[in-house]
Amino acid sequence: MTTDTPRPRILIAGIAGASLGTEIAKCLRHVGGYEIIGCDISPYAYGHYDSNFESTFLVDRGRYIVDLLALCRDERINCVIPGGDEPAVLISRAADQFSEIGVRIGHNNPDLVERLSHKGRCFEILSAIGIATPVTMTISNPADLHRVPLPCIIKPATGSGGSSFVFFARTYAEAELYCTYLRNNKRIPVAQEYIPHERGEFTVGVISRPDGSCAGAIALRRSFNSKLSVAMQGDDFVISSGYSQGQIGEYPEICAIAREIAQRLESTGPLNIQGRLAADGRFVPFEINARFSASTFLRTLAGFNEVDFYTRLSLGQLPRTELGITPGWYFRTLSEVAILPQELKQ
Repeated sequence: MTTDTPRPRILIAGIAGASLGTEIAKCLRHVGGYEIIGCDISPYAYGHYDSNFESTFLVDRGRYIVDLLALCRDERINCVIPGGDEPAVLISRAADQFSEIGVRIGHNNPDLVERLSHKGRCFEILSAIGIATPVTMTISNPADLHRVPLPCIIKPATGSGGSSFVFFARTYAEAELYCTYLRNNKRIPVAQEYIPHERGEFTVGVISRPDGSCAGAIALRRSFNSKLSVAMQGDDFVISSGYSQGQIGEYPEICAIAREIAQRLESTGPLNIQGRLAADGRFVPFEINARFSASTFLRTLAGFNEVDFYTRLSLGQLPRTELGITPGWYFRTLSEVAILPQELKQ
């Protein structure tokens, strides 16, 4: 490990409002000692007008990696952290290009990011390594649906972070309707056995060091008392939104399973696992992403600043503190900002 360098320059790629990128910026600002730069493909991204960033830039969707590399060179960036699912995949695929210009990536290893980016393939991998999972299947034709128990969840194979385009189906007719809807929107449908929410839903973060050893895990039991945390609900089901809030505690059994998942997947960075308790009390994951969670700032408030911890490791620096947990209830809301026409990012 090296000694500290003056204020490392961190680029967060993807800074839309109330999303992962702006939450990562909060974590870095909370601890201090960084110059935080952001970029996004949209001039309407909230992060452009967020005081947590020293400066922000527009990048072109069609030239995304080319623009990012140029931005890193021009702004003397030390480390890039993806602020969303799509940037994560694109940046991981270009990891060697960033390495060639001396830029670290504050993210999991490219192989794992790629393997988990397709939800159907992700759960095939989990099943193959002995992890208990709900029945999950990529749907190529209507007959595939009948291999998934009802009720079930229909969601896109990629880009379903934040529970977007996620549907609850009680019948195979409903499931096929939702699959058709996804296909019509150029998305590959995945069907997944529904796990009831009554026994508890948890979002769990596991941070692994670059050598694969586990540095820590933290679990939040989700509360659904706020509309912000609910994407869809009925009398007999709840689909959570991307805005987690609730009770952070020790939850040793759940964290132990999450650590085991990270180890079996050979994780070398942040891993976020969402799951529910099955009838036999086991923690069963229904969504896994090889990135930080959009609830990462709640974890920071609880004493578990995984973003700072892993960013420093990525830069070859010693962590400032160990990852701790202060049990309690952790809530969130939305923020507002007014931008005059002449202030819009150009």
